[in-house]
Amino acid sequence: PARCYCYCKNKPCRKSRHNRDVPNPKVKVFDLGHKHVSVDGFPFSCHLVSDEYEQLSSKALEAPHICANKYVAKVAGKDVFHLRVRVHPYHVIRINKMLSCVGAERCIFFFLFFSITLSNRNIVSRKWGFMNVIREGYSRLKEDKLVIEDSAYVQFIRPKGPLQQNLKTQLRA
Repeated sequence: PARCYCYCKNKPCRKSRHNRDVPNPKVKVFDLGHKHVSVDGFPFSCHLVSDEYEQLSSKALEAPHICANKYVAKVAGKDVFHLRVRVHPYHVIRINKMLSCVGAERCIFFFLFFSITLSNRNIVSRKWGFMNVIREGYSRLKEDKLVIEDSAYVQFIRPKGPLQQNLKTQLRA
C-alpha cells in the first residue's frame, strides 16, 4: 500500500562501487524546454514545492516531468520556457509487479493516487532566472559590468587573482 512509501527513515542507499545492485533512475534529462537561451531571456522563476516529507521513486518524478513539459509546450510554445527538475532520486524504492486480475486497474489507480503528494505550494522567486542573484541586484551588476554572460548563468568578475587575467575578463564584460 501507499502508506509504506510515505516517509524516509534512513539515509538513501546510493549506487557506488560497494553497492552495485541499485537500479539507475528513470529521470535522465533534468532540463526541458529552451535550454540554450541567454540569461536575459527568462528573468522570471517559479518553484513548485512539496510540503510533505516523502520519498519518491524515479518513475513518480518522471511522470509529472513529462506532463508539465507537454502542458506548457501546448499552451505557451516550445521555445518560451525552461523547465528544470531540481531533485535527484537517490532513494531506491522497490516497485511491485502489476496486478493482473479482475479489478486490477482500480487497485493500481488507488496506489498511484495516494503515492503522489497533494499539498504543494507555488513560490514566485525574487531571483533572476535560475541564478542566486536578486532581480534589482542583477541589473546593477550588469550596469557596473561585474558579470559575464555564460548561457543560462553568469560568471562574476572577482577582484582577485593575476592582474592580466582580471583585465582580460573586464574587457570581455
